[in-house]
Amino acid sequence: MSTLKMENTKVEELRNSLRGELILEGDVNYEDSRKIYNAMISKKPAMIAKCVDVADVVTAVNFGRENNILTAVRGGGHNGGGLGLCDEGLVIDLSLLKNVRVDTSNNTVRVGGGNLWGEVDHATHVYGLVVPAGVISTTGVGGLTLGGGVGYLSRKFGLTIDNLLEVDMVLADGSIVSANKSQNEDLFWAVRGGGGNFGIVTSFLFQAHKLKTVIGGPTLWPIERTEEIMKWYDGFIHQQPDDLNGFIATMVIPGDPFPDFLHKKKFCGIIWCYTGDPDKFDDLIKPARDLEPIFEHIGEMPYPAIQTLFDGIMPPGLQWYWRGDFFSEIPAEASKLHKEYGSRIPTSLSQMHLYPISGAAGRISSEDTAWAYRDAKYAGVFVGVDPDPENAEIITDWCKEYWNALHPFSMGGSYSNFMMEEGQERVKASFRNNYDRLREIKTKYDPDNFFRVNQNIQPKA
Repeated sequence: MSTLKMENTKVEELRNSLRGELILEGDVNYEDSRKIYNAMISKKPAMIAKCVDVADVVTAVNFGRENNILTAVRGGGHNGGGLGLCDEGLVIDLSLLKNVRVDTSNNTVRVGGGNLWGEVDHATHVYGLVVPAGVISTTGVGGLTLGGGVGYLSRKFGLTIDNLLEVDMVLADGSIVSANKSQNEDLFWAVRGGGGNFGIVTSFLFQAHKLKTVIGGPTLWPIERTEEIMKWYDGFIHQQPDDLNGFIATMVIPGDPFPDFLHKKKFCGIIWCYTGDPDKFDDLIKPARDLEPIFEHIGEMPYPAIQTLFDGIMPPGLQWYWRGDFFSEIPAEASKLHKEYGSRIPTSLSQMHLYPISGAAGRISSEDTAWAYRDAKYAGVFVGVDPDPENAEIITDWCKEYWNALHPFSMGGSYSNFMMEEGQERVKASFRNNYDRLREIKTKYDPDNFFRVNQNIQPKA
């Protein structure tokens, strides 16, 4: 049933059943409520249910299912393809479902389904603890975790899902379940990398780790040296202790707070993050310094500070288009292409990142969780970014061309959090040999594919 044709009595019944707010198209706060991180996406749901507790989530799920309404689930709203929204349907908005509780008796952290990572970092830092996450603090906990969770601490502590102990979920039939290593084990396996296909996670329980400060920041080389730097980096990073991480990028320095001589110029850069003994850092980083970067800004900082390095230049509301791929190496032919397309970056915020998947993240089997590319060396992402909608086509074309050029060197699939809406074959490639098992679990927990506004795993007929 289209929500546009739904009887007003049913809508009012939903409104009266929620403790939170039901927002309809035309309401004063509708336009703000449908905004997401990527301003290139402009979907218009018929209604947005802002849930304040688990009961609200159950009510919204039951309403969507019983009325056969296309339903999307929004956590932090960071999804590149805008999969937290849908046109003419129902959005179950978790942004008010927030709580962070730190238990120092076992260093675990219980987090609500609507929390952002910056809120988690704020709560854990006072105890000298961290939960491994991504690289931008405004990212939602739910989306990043369910997709896998690649970031600064992946080599030291593994992916975010490797530190997930339990989830509480609302399933498509409206039931509430917990999943962990001893309860609904198949579901627990599936949500560690399988995305939002199986239900709505209202609560996450993470294992936290002792870490107060890191040493981090960028080293930059002129884009003309990309081939040389990438060859060195590919032979260097995976041989280092788990404490040393750094992702390599082609990028533009947009402006402040960087020095004037860097502004609007293109670079091959590495953004480092070191978690070990500070006295050993200079020896570890010396090979990079021997390559004479044109700029270095590395220092000791609280962990939440490195998580917010990009927040200021990547606020919500920019135009985004991105593509991703996994890579097993950076061959010379690929480095040459990185230099070519890095030299053609169209806007000051567009860039490419390669995140290393080694150390702790690479020592887990591809079958142990739904995240299927543990044998990859890099999760790559190509992103066209700009504040001006007039540049949407320019950044999209550059991103697609860059991705098309490098895709032949890839392993065939992508980290699902780096995907737009790219079709079912790409979804299958990105779940690889785990797809059939995920499909069986999807059939068990969501046989009618109610949760389908995602990188969708289709149940068996």
